[in-house]
Amino acid sequence: MRKNKIKQMMKDGKSVINGWLQIPSTVSAEVMAHQGWDSLTIDMQHGLVDYTNALPILQTISTTDVTPLARVNWNEPGQIMKILDAGCYGIICPMVSNRNEAEKFVQACKYPPKGYRSFGPVRGLIYGGGDYANHANEEMLKIAMIETKESLEKLDEIMSTPGLDGIYIGPADLSLAVGETPGFDRPENTKAYFEILRILEHAKKNKIFSGIHNGSPEYALKMIDKGFNFVTIGSDQRAMSSGAKAIVDKMKGSLQKEESTTY
Repeated sequence: MRKNKIKQMMKDGKSVINGWLQIPSTVSAEVMAHQGWDSLTIDMQHGLVDYTNALPILQTISTTDVTPLARVNWNEPGQIMKILDAGCYGIICPMVSNRNEAEKFVQACKYPPKGYRSFGPVRGLIYGGGDYANHANEEMLKIAMIETKESLEKLDEIMSTPGLDGIYIGPADLSLAVGETPGFDRPENTKAYFEILRILEHAKKNKIFSGIHNGSPEYALKMIDKGFNFVTIGSDQRAMSSGAKAIVDKMKGSLQKEESTTY
């Protein structure tokens, strides 16, 4: 079976640089897949992508050595199993608040006897290989998002769930959970920043991977220095909008200067 490259990278102590796909387009996905990311996550929660978009995006990513992941929109077994069957190599599951929810998530990703994933990896066999069934339980990444008030009170019981590979922090929902305005790159004097570091320490203690969504490369590098294994920076949509805005702002600023010198 095709090895999960980024899972091995994290085991080896290397940092994974993850890209984020929110646009339901194979063209933008292809552009992103050729930029050198270690992995790309298809956002099926807050992005504009559904299953019919996700499948061709997975096919597009598979023309490169980038590892394909997906964030599902809820801890729902049918959706988790279907995107794994499509050839996704890891799931980021939102709003995991306690041990029971963590166990249900992990078991949906695993074939019996360790889970209850139904067998039928139609495209998974093509992407992963003919011996997919023998190794899928170990190769698929299972990452739970820590972002609710309840989860902050139950970190160890969630993180000690058998089969859970790691946790992922969504700073926006985490900020809401502690009564702050949602956003990325939380300042050091905020409650959210304190919780980010506390979550990280519990992940280290439980010997699982830790990931976080970031708004800038500078903040992502800071999080790697703190000990995060897996960092996401922005998204395809944000990269396009910020790049375009920078061009427009520079052009309009230059034109205004030229016009002011003509009078």
